Formats: sequence, C-alpha cells, structure tokens
Amino acid sequence: MERYSLDFEKPIRELERKIEELEGLARKEGIDFEEEIRRLQSRLTKLQDDTFTHLTPWQRVQLARHPNRPKCLTLAKLMFEELLLLHGDRLYSDDQAIVGGLARVGERKIVFVGHQKGESVKENLFRNFGMAHPEGYRKAHRLMKLAEKFHKPLLSLIDTPGAYPGIEAEERGQAQAIAANLETMSELRVPILVIIVGEGGSGGALGIGLGDRILLLENAIYSVISPEGCAAILWRDQDRVEEAAQTLKLTARDLLEAGLIDGIIPEPGGGAHRDPEKTAANIKEAIIKNLDELKDIPSEELTKMRYEKYRRIGKFKKG
Repeated sequence: MERYSLDFEKPIRELERKIEELEGLARKEGIDFEEEIRRLQSRLTKLQDDTFTHLTPWQRVQLARHPNRPKCLTLAKLMFEELLLLHGDRLYSDDQAIVGGLARVGERKIVFVGHQKGESVKENLFRNFGMAHPEGYRKAHRLMKLAEKFHKPLLSLIDTPGAYPGIEAEERGQAQAIAANLETMSELRVPILVIIVGEGGSGGALGIGLGDRILLLENAIYSVISPEGCAAILWRDQDRVEEAAQTLKLTARDLLEAGLIDGIIPEPGGGAHRDPEKTAANIKEAIIKNLDELKDIPSEELTKMRYEKYRRIGKFKKG
C-alpha cells in the first residue's frame, strides 16, 4: 500500500520511487544500475537531511498528526515484553480513546495509560480520534490508583488533539474528571513518567499528563490550543495557521528551552512513521533510563519535587 506523504515529503517520496523502480528493473532484467542507484541514494540522503533539519513548527504539527505515525498500542506492543489491557471505568463504560493496563518493560513492572487514535477512518471513529470522554479519564484514574496500590511506576503516553468537547461529555462531568486526575497525579506516591508521542492538546493531554518527568518525541507537539483554534480566535483567519504554530512555541525544542519539559526523544530520519520499531526502541530506552533515576526516591520527596516542579512553571522576571 502506498504510504501517505505530506506536501514537504513528496520530493523525497519521488526519489524513493525512482530508486525502487531501478532496483526492481535491475532484478527483473539483470541490468546493472548500481552507479545510478548510488547517485540517487546520495541525493535522497542530502534531501532528507536538508528537509528534516529545517522543519517549521507547522511542519512538525503535520508530522505529529501524520496518519502513519505509530499509535499508543503499536508502540506498547513493540516496547513491552508483557502487556495486559484493563477496561472500563466501573461507572459508565469503556472509553476506546483511552487504553491502559499492566505491562513489563525490561525487568520493570509498570502500569501504563495512553490515548489511542485509529489506524483507519473506521477505527478513528471507534476511538473518537483519540479524544476521550469523562469515562476515559475515570478509567485512567482507576489505573493511577492501581499503580499506587501495587507500588508500580505509572507511564503515560499522550497523543490527543484534546478532550472530547461534546455536550454529552460535559453532561457526564468532563472538567471534573480531568480535575480529579490532576489532583490524584499531584499526590500519587509512585514515579510518573509522561511521554508525548504525537499531539499533546490542551486539557485532554493534561488529564493524564502531570508527572515527575515529561518527555517529547522529537516531532511531537504540546500546546494549550491547536494552531487552527489559535488562528480562529486571534485573527479569525485559517490562513494564518503557520503563524499561529510559530507563535504558540509548541515544538519539543521550544518547550525544552522554556523549561516546560525535561527531555526530547530522537526520532528516526524522516519521522517516527518511517520506522516505528526504531521509534519504539528509542522510547523504551528513555523509559528505562528515567525510571531507573526515579525508582529510589522516597515517596515523600517525590511528591514534594513534583509540587515544586509545577510551582516553577510560569515564573517570569520584570523588566
């Protein structure tokens, strides 16, 4: 099946097609195209480096939303040696936009929770495009308390444009469910590692996103509002989404410079969608490293450090 290509990826994909055609012709006809293939591969490497070294914030937004970007469960199955999914909030239903359960990464037993988008239009409708209802956040809350009960670290994988804003979600207590999770995570007596693997949108991300360490994949984004929403509110002009993306400072590098996140996880050349296995390996390495650093901190000190971490956010100097 032909891979989906963003506009700025199309020149790269064209070169890849030419290389694939020559390699196929060489196998079929026995003609030596080795020199031509080598020359095209050299051009491809340079084009990839030039393109992905100078991405604009809007292009990173597009990569964070790429249809082929590996989703939470795909990454979980690649990273975890064992995985047992748990379901339901024990109150209303089993929200398919939030997944989670018990897992083992290396020799470490953990509880994990994450947003799940779909791999197709049909599955996206089933998963509500990764936008959780209150029952999704209450499912996450149940998993948080489970982590504390069994003294296991909590891993949160975030990939959502935001919490579902529909009337039925508000009727069932969307804001209250997110607020309850924030309160619980602030006091949870086990390490919390948060990794934004795609979109980190507004309260939908915060609902499972308060942690001791917050990491972003290289092309992931984290923002109070989408560029489209920002452009609509500030300028009432959807043609200014690129300007909005620039202004919001939503890229991993911007967020690290502002002190809002603790680290950046590198992606394979061309983005996570080009090599999900390598992406998962990079995330797994970061999980093991950060959990090793957090595991021996006493729970009282851990919650105190977490409190101080969030109190530091938003400080500014006059003048």
